[in-house]
This record gives sequence, C-alpha cells and structure tokens, in this order.
Amino acid sequence: MADSSGTVQTAESRARGIRATGRRRKGPTRRRRALTITLCALVSVVLLGGAGLGYVYFKLNGNLKGVDINAALGHDRPQNVDDGSMDILVMGSDSRAGKNGEYGKDEGGARSDTAMVVHVFKGHKKASVVSIPRDTLIKRPDCTTKDGKNVPGERRAMFNTAFEVGGPACAVKTVESISGIRMDHFIEVDFTGFKKLIDALGGVDITTTKAIDDRNSHLHLKAGHHTLDGEQSLGLVRTRHGVPGGDGSDLGRIQLQQTFLKALMNQVKNVGVLTNPTKLYDIADTATKAITTDTDLNSVSELTGLAKSLGSIGSENIDMVTLPVTYDTANPDRVVPLTRQGKQVWDALRNDRDIPKSAIKGSAGDTGGTSRYVK
Repeated sequence: MADSSGTVQTAESRARGIRATGRRRKGPTRRRRALTITLCALVSVVLLGGAGLGYVYFKLNGNLKGVDINAALGHDRPQNVDDGSMDILVMGSDSRAGKNGEYGKDEGGARSDTAMVVHVFKGHKKASVVSIPRDTLIKRPDCTTKDGKNVPGERRAMFNTAFEVGGPACAVKTVESISGIRMDHFIEVDFTGFKKLIDALGGVDITTTKAIDDRNSHLHLKAGHHTLDGEQSLGLVRTRHGVPGGDGSDLGRIQLQQTFLKALMNQVKNVGVLTNPTKLYDIADTATKAITTDTDLNSVSELTGLAKSLGSIGSENIDMVTLPVTYDTANPDRVVPLTRQGKQVWDALRNDRDIPKSAIKGSAGDTGGTSRYVK
C-alpha cells in the first residue's frame, strides 16, 4: 500500500507503528495527543514529539530499554497481517527487585500484575482494550529465557507466570497462543515508574462514592473527591480487598484499573504540558525511564511515530473489556477462560471488528461491581 507521497507501506512499517492508511492526516490536536497516554499504559510517549532534538533526544533515548521479541520468538507466531490495524501487549510488572522492594519480598522474578491487549483498528480512530486476569488458568507454551534456558510448557498455569518464567518474550508468546493474534508491540511499566509518572503529571482526580480501606495495597480513602498522587494511584490499581462490593479477586481490580485509566484520560487533557517545556521534559524523562518496549519501539523517533499514528483516537472510541472467564470449579481463587465467548473476542479483533456485547455478558469479569465506587 502506498501513502500520499508514493511510499509503499510494508509489514515492517506497520510493525514500527507507521500508519498504512494511504492518507496524510492533520497533526493530532492537544486533546487527542493527550489521550494516547492511556493507550500506552500511562506512558506519555505522545509528549516526546516536542522534545526530540539535540541533547534532549539523546538523553531520552538513553533512558529506553528494549527486548528483541522477534528474535526471541522466531517464525513460530501467528501471521503478521498488514491490514492497517495494530495490536500492543501492555503489561505492568510487579517485580519486587530494587526500588520495588517496599511492596514485598524479592523472590527472584517478576510477574505481570496487569496485562492488556490494545487493538487499534484500521484507520486508527478507535481501539478495544482486553484485560487478561492474572489468575487465569491457561496452557502456557514452551518458552526460552533471555539466557537461553528452555522452560517447558504447562497446563493449568496461571497467566502471570509466563512473564515470571520467561520474561516479555514468553508473555507475548502466551498471549499469541491464547488469542491467535500476533502482537505488533510490547510495552512494560513497573511499579516505581508508574508512581513517578503520575507524580510528574500532578496526580489524577477521582471521586469515591464509598470509603476504600485496603492495608494490603496501602490505600485508605474516604468517600469523596481526591487527587491521587503516584503512591495512592498505585494502591488503587492494585487493590483487591478493600473495595465495597468487590470479591477480593483480580476481576474487581481490573474494573478499578479500567475506571482509573478513563479518569487519567480526562486528567491529561487539562495538564497543559504541551505549552510548558519544563513539565513536558519532566514527563518525557520519567516516561522513558518507566518503560521497557520491544526493540522496534525503543527509540524516541519510533515512540513518536507510534504516538502520531494513534493521534486520531478519541476517548469516546475506546472500549475496555475483560477476557470472558468463569471461576475454576477446582479452585475458586482462579478463573478459566470461557472458550466460546473468548473465541468471539479474539475473532472480532483478528478480523478488526468491534467486540460483540454477547461475548462479555455473563462472564465473571462483567460482574463484581467495583467500578461503580470510583469515577
């Protein structure tokens, strides 16, 4: 496919986040550019476009960390269909190493506290986000660690163990085996980076309709309006037990995460970073330190290209759902995918269609009620 300058759009260009629509678009508005932060799991890559020159460029470029997913997985992957859509696996790491040690004992590995498949539709004007519960029992494929060690697959393995045993490449391979969809990109955010990014943004405004009290996530909020700092925001997206109406499971936490992301979208529109160079740099510096990406994204220029390609997505055009699951009969602390409904979800995204409401109805992830306590 050729763009308006006659340049052919290849599968490689799509994998790097470059649009393949064949039309030049106007530059993203301030509102639309701000919304990209949510799609990139709180990573304000959209803000890098104004800070990509000279020393600043090299400083930010040096912050980035990349993982070569393509080299790790080889050709044993779903077909890379170049139809203009894009799929990004976004993960939140719960490693307790280093500065994250205050959240628990470091046992030598990291698990995925949050996992979302972000599907950007052809034309890049809307997106669907599918959250995968960390406690989902799945068939984990054989994986290879970064030091070349083979890790055999396992039946009825918790989803978040894929990241623990094989890192980002194993997490991507597991998601691809579940969904049948090739991931174009991978983005990981850790605890400390998340907190610092929220603080750099000046916090996030939310309203709680009832008190939240969770000693496990160190979150204590009265009913009412709050501007959450980084520590409190992390507590909110991690809380499982202290929310009225919640069931103490990962499903309720996912509802809170999705509600928080929408609150963040509304907040970012009013931050004013695009007219404040100092704040812009602080956020860009924090964001690039907070993330690990695939090697196709670990440069300022590539992140800026991704941000521009997503610039036309409005907040009203982002659909957030949880993978259809039910509680495991052998272990009620775990969930298992609903095969037929899950297939509807992945088939819809694979064919670049909206997720049908019928696929989510009746799923355990569609209940729990925690989202209505935060807005």
